[in-house]
Formats: sequence, C-alpha cells, structure tokens
Amino acid sequence: MFSKYKKPASTGSLSPQPRPVAPTTPNVEAVPERASLMKPGPAKRPADVGAVDKEKRRKDKLQEIKLDLHKALLENLNLAALETATEQELRTEINAIANETLEDMGVALNREERQTLSQDLFFEVTGLGPLETLLKDDSVNDILVNGPQQIFVERDGKLQLTDITFKDEKHLLRIIDKIVSAVGRRVDESNPYVDARLADGSRFNAMVPPIAVDGSLVSIRKFKKDKLGIDDLVRFGAFSEEMAAYLQAAVSTRLNIIVSGGTGSGKTTTLNALSGFIDDSERILTIEDTAELQLQQTHVGRMESRPPNVEGKGGVSQRDCLKNALRMRPDRIIVGETRGEEVIDMLQAMNTGHDGSMTTIHANSARDGVSRLENMIAMAGIDMPIKAMRSQIASAVNLIVQASRLQDGSRRMTSITEITGMEGDVISMQEIFRYQRVGLTPDNKIIGHFTATGVRSHFSDRFKLWGYDLPAAIFEPMVAE
Repeated sequence: MFSKYKKPASTGSLSPQPRPVAPTTPNVEAVPERASLMKPGPAKRPADVGAVDKEKRRKDKLQEIKLDLHKALLENLNLAALETATEQELRTEINAIANETLEDMGVALNREERQTLSQDLFFEVTGLGPLETLLKDDSVNDILVNGPQQIFVERDGKLQLTDITFKDEKHLLRIIDKIVSAVGRRVDESNPYVDARLADGSRFNAMVPPIAVDGSLVSIRKFKKDKLGIDDLVRFGAFSEEMAAYLQAAVSTRLNIIVSGGTGSGKTTTLNALSGFIDDSERILTIEDTAELQLQQTHVGRMESRPPNVEGKGGVSQRDCLKNALRMRPDRIIVGETRGEEVIDMLQAMNTGHDGSMTTIHANSARDGVSRLENMIAMAGIDMPIKAMRSQIASAVNLIVQASRLQDGSRRMTSITEITGMEGDVISMQEIFRYQRVGLTPDNKIIGHFTATGVRSHFSDRFKLWGYDLPAAIFEPMVAE
C-alpha cells in the first residue's frame, strides 16, 4: 500500500587622500557580477495602437447595442412567463425580439456578432450577465472583478486578465444586487460590503463605492461540483499515501483536527476530504458563514450564519449557531472557519464529549495557528491567564494540518503536527510529516517530496486500540531517489 523510499583586509595610509571624482557615466563593465544576478523580466511586446483602438471601438459599439437590446427585452419580454418557459423557448423569444430591434435600429451585424449578442442577452435575463460565461468555465477557480472594465480569473493557480467587461459601474452594481437580493442580503452605501452564496454554492464577496474607490470589487470562489476525496488529492500530489493513511486513522479515532492555511490554500477542500473518513452512522452538524462544505454522510445538519437586517436586528452569528448545536446531540461539530469569539465554544465542545470535531483557521504554520487561537480567545473578551488559555488549547486540539499554496500555484499539505500537551507554560508540539522543497524547474515549478520526520506518533497506542495499527515504516524519514 505504501511507497518505499531509501533513508534516507588590508591597511592603508592614515593621511587624508583626495576624494575621487565620480564618473559621469556608469561603468557597467566594472560590475559584471551584479548585472548577471538579475533575471530578465517578462518581455513586453509593443502594442499595435491602431488595432487596439479599433477593437476597443468595436467592443464599445457592441456594448451600446446590447444595452439598447436589453432595454427592448425588458419592455417586450413577458417576465412573468420566465419561470415556466423552457430554455429553448426563452432563447427563441429573445432572438426574435433582438432581431426585430436590430432591424428598427438599422444595425447590420455578422452571424458571429449576432450569436454573441444573443448569448449575452440570454445571460443578462437568466443569469449574471458577463460573469455567466466564466461561471460555466470549469477551468476557472476564482473570478476577481476590479471595477467594470477589469475582470481577472485564476486558472491552474495563475491569475489571467480576461477580455470580458461590464458596460459601466451601473451594470456591475445591477448584477451585484441581483446576486445578493436572491439570498436575502443587501449592499449599498450604508452597508458597502457583503458575503453571499450563489445558486451553485460558489462563495461571493462584494464591496461597492465609496469604499471601493475605482469601482465595485467582486470576488467569487467557484464551487466545485465534483467533491475531491482523499484519493483524488493523493493523485494530484497534495499529499502522500502515508499521510493519507495517518489522517484516516486520526479522523476515524476521533482526534480533534484544525486545518490551518492562508487564503486560497485549499483549507475547505482539505476539510471536505478529511470528512470522508467519518463513519456514516455519526450525526454531524456543520456551521459556516457561507455554506461550502460538501459532506456525503447521511446524517448531516447544516447551519449558516446571517447578518443583521437594516435595523441592526435579526443577526445570527457562528457563535449563536455553535451554542445551539451543542443542544442538538451532535457526534461531531465541523465549523467551516473559526475567526472570532466562537473559538471559545469550539474549544469547549472539543473538550466536553464532542471528540472528532474539525475546523479551519487562517495561519501560516502550526505554531502560528496556536497563536491565532490565543488571539481569538483574547478578542472574545475572556480574561484568562495565559497558562490556562494554552492548557485549554492543548487539551482540546490534537492535530494541526497545514495547507499551503506555493509560489507556482500548486497546493500542498506542507505539514502535519501533533499537539502533545504542555511543558511549563508552552504548548508542546511535534511534526510528523512535512513537504520538503528541493528546488525549481526552469519553468519555475517547485520540486519537492513528502517525508516523515522520524518521530513516532503520540497517538500510536490510540490508533492501535481502535484497530488502526499503522506500520512503523510510515514514520521513517524518506528522501527521493
């Protein structure tokens, strides 16, 4: 089952000397070493200004036509019939209205332009306008909008600027309002930012003027339709088979686990994968700000927090959900992300009979993760001695899994660390697995391998009692041949 690896000054005169005069031109030949240390930057090709201007005028003209067609659709389309009409019927109706409007306007378009306009109008009516094409593109992971004229996407861990734009800021605001109103939330000058969830489960965040200076800012983390399991992540190189076997034992024996990592490092994906090891007979309650977890078990209760209304009332925080969850007879509690005062209730749940609970936090290492927990406890206004605070953390948390997004865009589980108790006032920890980087390829892809640290798991006896007798070989250090 497991892969096999080998174990791996001179002195000068004290009398004043005349100061040399600096040359008027730099002597490049005098410092060849410094010049050779610089990597050449990306080549910049001179743009064909005429072609760029022509393309821009064409796009602007199409945007104006599309705006006129959209107004005609709103005037002539039977919006009440949208709910019962099939997609083909709606497309046929939109094409008929568009063709009639274009004839009245005296505008001549080629077939490709007509098809593009027809598709854009369909998305304006039934979807999210210019964003709809990107949402349907499975190669896109993130959509980032910096004002109406600049839309970036992330593909394979790299950001790319698209040629898709909005007509203007009003157009962008209309799409934002369409998204947030569908989930009962609002965004305006008095409440300029919002978190929401799209119909397909994608995470949506927006910030509008005047806080967003150059136009509304939108971030969409796309929802993965196909849930990635442990086998998939091992195949993609996110971690090794040995780490997967260890994590299976950790989840199945009900260790309390925290997945730590930065933004976009794959924390939620890792948490989803780990949840696949939970037995189907257990009752699981999930608590999130924006529902993203995709648990496949039969007995799952999902909760989502809610912001206050216009009057400042009706808000339900993650802490409120967590307090109520403790009264709902859960076997395990999974908090999508712990970021505030709910950390107290989360740690208490882990300490009072809800073994096997899991959550994620933002941190760059296991030790930083512990510090973040301490900071969140302090932010909650709990006046607790530092030793008592750390003792609470040490007894509640058993394992910290560190997820990272590396510089080449790849995502790796870079460390698995156990919390073993207290030594004086310090939480004692031991790293079991890590990702060892060894270099870069010419195209800047990271070269590395997963290895054990040689430390035997603190929970080995627990694993054995639960029927998970892991071979000692998986804890031996490994190096790539």
